[in-house]
Amino acid sequence: MPSDTRFHGPNAGYVVELYERYRTDPASVDPETRAFFAQWSPEEALPTATPAPTIPVTIDLSTTPDIDMSKAHIGPTSPIDVTHTVAAARLIRYIRELGHLAARIDPLGSDPPGDPGLDAAIHDVNDADLALLPAHIVRGPLAAESRNALEGVQKLRSVYCGTIGYETDHVQVFEERAWIREAVESRRFFYGFDTGRKRELLERLTEAETFERYLHQTFVGQKRFSIEGCDMLIPMLDSIIRNAATGGVHEVVIGMAHRGRLNVLAHILGKPYSAILSEFLLAGRDAALSPEGRGAPGWVGDVKYHLGARRAFREAGIEQMPITLAPNPSHLEFVNPVVAGRARAAQETCDQAGAPLQNRHASLPILIHGDAAFPGQGIVAETLNLSNLAGYSTGGTIHIIVNNQIGFTTSPHEGRSTLYASDLAKGFEIPIVHVNADDVEGCIAVARMAYAYRERFGKDFLIDLVGYRRWGHNEGDEPAFTQPRMYAIIARHPTVREQWASKLIAEGVVSATEAEEMVRKVWDRLQQARSDAEAHPHFEEPPPLPPPGIARRTHTAVSAERLTALNEALLQWPPGFRVHPRLERMLERRRTALHMPGAIDWAHAEALAFASLLEEGIPIRLTGQDVERGTFSQRHLVLHDVQTDERWCALQALPQAHASFAVYNSPLSEAAALGFEFGYSAHNPRALVIWEAQFGDFANGAQVIIDQFIVSARKKWGQTPALVMLLPHGYEGQGPEHSSARLERFLQLAAEDNIRVANCTTAAQYFHLLRRQALLLNTDPRPLIIMTPKSLLRHPRAGSSLHDLSEGRFQRVIDDPQARERPADVARLVLCSGKIYVDLLSANDTPLTNGVAVVRLEELYSFPVDELRAVLQGYPHLQEVVWLQEEPENMGAWRYVAPRLRELIGPDMTLSYVGRAESASPSEGSLALHLIEQQRLIAEALRAPAVEKYR
Repeated sequence: MPSDTRFHGPNAGYVVELYERYRTDPASVDPETRAFFAQWSPEEALPTATPAPTIPVTIDLSTTPDIDMSKAHIGPTSPIDVTHTVAAARLIRYIRELGHLAARIDPLGSDPPGDPGLDAAIHDVNDADLALLPAHIVRGPLAAESRNALEGVQKLRSVYCGTIGYETDHVQVFEERAWIREAVESRRFFYGFDTGRKRELLERLTEAETFERYLHQTFVGQKRFSIEGCDMLIPMLDSIIRNAATGGVHEVVIGMAHRGRLNVLAHILGKPYSAILSEFLLAGRDAALSPEGRGAPGWVGDVKYHLGARRAFREAGIEQMPITLAPNPSHLEFVNPVVAGRARAAQETCDQAGAPLQNRHASLPILIHGDAAFPGQGIVAETLNLSNLAGYSTGGTIHIIVNNQIGFTTSPHEGRSTLYASDLAKGFEIPIVHVNADDVEGCIAVARMAYAYRERFGKDFLIDLVGYRRWGHNEGDEPAFTQPRMYAIIARHPTVREQWASKLIAEGVVSATEAEEMVRKVWDRLQQARSDAEAHPHFEEPPPLPPPGIARRTHTAVSAERLTALNEALLQWPPGFRVHPRLERMLERRRTALHMPGAIDWAHAEALAFASLLEEGIPIRLTGQDVERGTFSQRHLVLHDVQTDERWCALQALPQAHASFAVYNSPLSEAAALGFEFGYSAHNPRALVIWEAQFGDFANGAQVIIDQFIVSARKKWGQTPALVMLLPHGYEGQGPEHSSARLERFLQLAAEDNIRVANCTTAAQYFHLLRRQALLLNTDPRPLIIMTPKSLLRHPRAGSSLHDLSEGRFQRVIDDPQARERPADVARLVLCSGKIYVDLLSANDTPLTNGVAVVRLEELYSFPVDELRAVLQGYPHLQEVVWLQEEPENMGAWRYVAPRLRELIGPDMTLSYVGRAESASPSEGSLALHLIEQQRLIAEALRAPAVEKYR
């Protein structure tokens, strides 16, 4: 901004207009102008003696022959009126900011909502006024191409109110807004539409449309969730992927719901037509032909429009770039965080000490959304919130809303409270471009812009591809029942391929015969693929089964010498680093804990497990709410200098480490945070990936991720994630929402060795369990769900000694050492799991005086049949087995263990339950009531059995 504070004519109007914008939003102007306006007022722009400053101008009227200049507020040689100059500048700004409201983005022809601010008359400006103003008040690339402001405004309208609508005013960074504006007005991305490119686009649209038409006619009534109406998605993905490949991206990761998935699988992922048609042909046929009928344990597959795929992209001189389409259930947008996690895993190098090294160019995530689901499902907002967080950023995701203008049978006004389906993205400052799905060149230009913006700024970009859905929701529906007018228009509306073919025929690029020949060739390929599928049915093969019993044979002990050295390294920090005094004393106790019996607490054992795994070259990623410190102030993996706030993570500076360690506090989210870690684990199977809930019951905020991904991924999609979930669990009088991690739900979901579920009682057991999980990553990967303690974190009875870590391995069942000394005296065996064991011991130190043995079930699934059988056989006079739990009878493990215990002990031995009565709520809301109930459980479990009755 010039230092001269006196401006005249159009310049004065322009400055006043800028000042208005500055007052509304200081970030809307560049830093230099912002600094100028901070010390300036509009009065300084005007000469004090002249209320209406003017300058003489001369306009060449020959440039405006069709304009009635008599309507101008001024003559061609009259002084320029600053008021109308300001009004013209305001109109220009409105066109840029609100032009999308007048854009013709609906291919079905509905009128755009418009805005009065786009009408020149509202600003008391007319064409004659604009014709008398110089073009430079328009600013930008269009000004140089215009003879006056009128031409500039007309060109602005053609750019901002055509078949593409741009929304960027919510973006707070000036550089980003300026980049987008220049790209839009220069039409930077409308390049390369020569004859060859136009033919290529017609061929691609022909493939996409003919594929859908073939399925529609050949497999009548079968669900396929057609892409028709938004066919341009395929060429747009082509464009993005090609640009990514030539731009040096190493991998593309795509997530989408079922709408259009088959077309994407065929034409983007390269899944053979014969494989897709085989899935249609096998539907409803003899079950013996299906994978489960062929006897594949732990495998059932999924419907064809949920499946994922992976291919190597080899075009444009690129040797190989993997493209992954993540599988997704019918829960639409829940794949979003999974894709983000996969993309982050692909970007990180984890084979050296310290934090992982991230290269955001290594992968590109693309998320394809539905117009009803994007504003409707909360997981979308949760995932968008991850986009710029240090532990979750992927350097920008390209979002494409496949906008059918309907959700199943629900119209937009019934399904969202916003004008656009994309409005949620505004809160995250994501640029939004709406494009008419029938504008072929516009769609390609917008796709190019999305990739270029992502590469330039490392941020998300959203394309709202506004089309329609040619058929009902699943091809078996009749959409005219609920949207009769809309579907009457669709029935008459030519497809985008038909429109593009007509355009190219008119231009002489192709002939009508050539266009029809393209269709015939694709149809013939599909016919041949069907013949191949009939002759050779295609089956998805399940992953190989792990070697039997490998988990039990895994050695997890670490020598005392190694542990001592690792412990010492964990207690080092840089010279001059000032640790909080109380925290320093706590950490210093770990130095001596290794040499004291039972002094290694839960967090200490965890740190030693992590350190030993890093030494062995296994990378670790730990996330969750407050995990750096730990919900219960137990972990403190990241220290903070009390004077400078400088951070220090000893595990990232471990001299012995040969792999990376990452630890991040997550946002206050369960669904997206857990979905992200599932995706990371699935994409980087070499890493030990751990997610911790703040309290275990909060995990139910991510139940869809648990049900649809974590526990069933192997069964449905052949994936083998090994994600660890740490769920604080235990009844301590904190109320219904801070007691139960809903153990029963995980046990209900456990089948066919799909997961591991543990509820261990000592720090050493936790140490061995973590190490076993990491050491099985390559041979028997499975998700591990651990009910972690709260009060036991520092409880003396849960502490361990150095030899507990340096010897032995994880014990799935722990016998009663005192009872084992007098097995003939034991008539009742109390079987329990987790914290209740410590409560029981604390209430009665010598349960054997009553003929009772207390046995701990440390791993609930897979159920330790052999170990329990051996324990039971060791008590020859056993007459009763009691299952003790804190949870209500309809929760916890009782209904899972009862039938298994009955099978073990036979029909004659008494099997009893001790625990809370059935309840709709996990626990009492009162500490006093909790203590009463807890005492009752312990007393009942330890009551003296009538031994004489048994003998």
